[in-house]
Amino acid sequence: MAERRYYRVAGHVFSLETESHRFAGADNYAPFRIADDAVRDDEFRFALKTEVLPELALPELGAPFFVDSSDDDMPRIEVYRMENEWIFRVAVYKNTPVVCVMRMAHDFRSVVLQTTERHFTFALNNAAMLSYAFSTAPYLTLEMHAAVIVRHGMAQLFLGKSGTGKSTHARLWLQAFPSAWLLNDDNPILRLHPIVSDNGTTTHELRVYGSPWSGKTPCYKNASAPVVAIVKLSQAPHNEMRPLRLPEAYAYVLSSASGLKIIPEMMDALYTTIAQTVQTVPMYQLDCLPDTAAAQLCQSTIYNR
Repeated sequence: MAERRYYRVAGHVFSLETESHRFAGADNYAPFRIADDAVRDDEFRFALKTEVLPELALPELGAPFFVDSSDDDMPRIEVYRMENEWIFRVAVYKNTPVVCVMRMAHDFRSVVLQTTERHFTFALNNAAMLSYAFSTAPYLTLEMHAAVIVRHGMAQLFLGKSGTGKSTHARLWLQAFPSAWLLNDDNPILRLHPIVSDNGTTTHELRVYGSPWSGKTPCYKNASAPVVAIVKLSQAPHNEMRPLRLPEAYAYVLSSASGLKIIPEMMDALYTTIAQTVQTVPMYQLDCLPDTAAAQLCQSTIYNR
């Protein structure tokens, strides 16, 4: 029997609908579950329904509108723009067969996921992540590819391409600073919160939130912290850290943020959020070795600035 459950991540609510027994294999969502009567219309972003099939049928759709296959170890996503919906066909890796099909309304508020039993977990998480990124883009929200460490109540994000050492650097912080803890290792959520002063001036607080998605490291914390800095990592034969200029910072955050950037309206929303983000918190370039000294340099640079 199908069951619908609701979840709140970074203040945004969505629902998942599938057979009741399948939720036992989706424990990463459990910390974010909310009661049905706690859902507010102004927070609700999308509803995702699953259809598990014995075999996945792939109709001919012509040439895709867009194909995202930038990294060999990341999913390949084929995007088709139809008259009444978006169709996404997703493969686990760049050169492997399609394992799930997502049919999304043009406003991304309703999603039907088709997959097989074998690939259900991958398909559900991929569909939920994409739906979340697309539907929350207009709300000063960024779904990031980053690792997040919290220390003394303040968070620092580590950005970089796959394999550049984000998880390694996060572990080095945990080793070097006993008070530090891991909020998320791969897919945290950034959200800007406007603050209006008594004289009508608007500033922003940037907070980072845990999510039900955390890459290869199980870390599904329903928690958040204000961001003190964003750090772009690069491997190097030495440890050196410098502040980034705003154009550099913008480019790095954009490359690490999820979104359907081929849609002008979504790109405009991402631009607004990223531009405000890099003006709200400092961003640094850290060229580093995978050693404790790199974590110590990073910490001292951030907190002694």
